[in-house]
Amino acid sequence: MQITKLGHACVRVQGAGGVLVIDPGVYTDAGALDSADAVLITHEHPDHVHPDHLRASDVPVWTIAAVQRLLREQAPDVAERVTVVRPGDRLEVAGTSVEVVGEKHAVIHPDYDRFDNSGYLLESGGASVYHPGDALTPPGRAVDVLLAPVSAPWLKVSEAVDFVRQVGAPTSLGIHDRVYSDIGVAMVATHMANLLPDSQAFELREPGQDL
Repeated sequence: MQITKLGHACVRVQGAGGVLVIDPGVYTDAGALDSADAVLITHEHPDHVHPDHLRASDVPVWTIAAVQRLLREQAPDVAERVTVVRPGDRLEVAGTSVEVVGEKHAVIHPDYDRFDNSGYLLESGGASVYHPGDALTPPGRAVDVLLAPVSAPWLKVSEAVDFVRQVGAPTSLGIHDRVYSDIGVAMVATHMANLLPDSQAFELREPGQDL
């Protein structure tokens, strides 16, 4: 399984049977869907889904009902190729096993309504990777790679560290990183290095770089 960090929360995963792209939002280059066989979208916020990116490709999309509703309004042509998933679903997408994990976005502020959000646990070729979207919902089992949010209006550094510890993946790759400056992201990496056990590595990559 090859993992390529793209802009912000977007990641390309090359499995044994094809290429899946997760969360190609507005902070992601339009070429994110090049060579993709399928797209997974965790929730409706624009830093995770950008209709123009989806229009530029005819790739099928798997996502939650809230995103399908958004696309029906903003991009009905894209909505026609959406498959709706629900928490607990187990799917085969482009030759990769996908489990849908979690149902709610992390709390930004109690005065806001809660948004729906589902993460994706991918397994292919004996390796596994978990993308939680905008939530700190653990995958419920061991994974090889955690795609770990590092900056968000709903996230403290202590929470990011504790989530990585809780999941316990041997390798965590920082994502959701455009909210902080380069200095802020580097500070998160320093805290991870200081606070994670020796059995866990935390990695950062620039857009276009492989893990």
